[in-house]
Amino acid sequence: MGDFSGKTAEFAALQYLRLKGYHLVEHNYITGRGTGAGEVDIIVKNQHTLVFVEVKKRQTLEKAAYAITPKQMQRIKRGAEAFLAKHKEYADFDIRFDAILVESLLKIRHIENAF
Repeated sequence: MGDFSGKTAEFAALQYLRLKGYHLVEHNYITGRGTGAGEVDIIVKNQHTLVFVEVKKRQTLEKAAYAITPKQMQRIKRGAEAFLAKHKEYADFDIRFDAILVESLLKIRHIENAF
């Protein structure tokens, strides 16, 4: 199992995405007060797709999957809307919401179109 922080899990997830050909746009994007949105862990792009990624670290991949709640999904979607409102250069990009589940540095699962 490995005892490491959420920040380490995010770093591992980002390296994993880079190996898959994604390019970092933002890390720990915070929309600001009054938006009703939370922090988006990672925003990456791959060709013409902008991907908003939620990283979850738990003791098992299954527990990590269940840790992404509907309320959290809504906050991330609002975060994406706020990001897109400020960054018009991505207006014609396809948008996707992914999850990266982390159990250990060697046990990572990337779920495309997670929500």
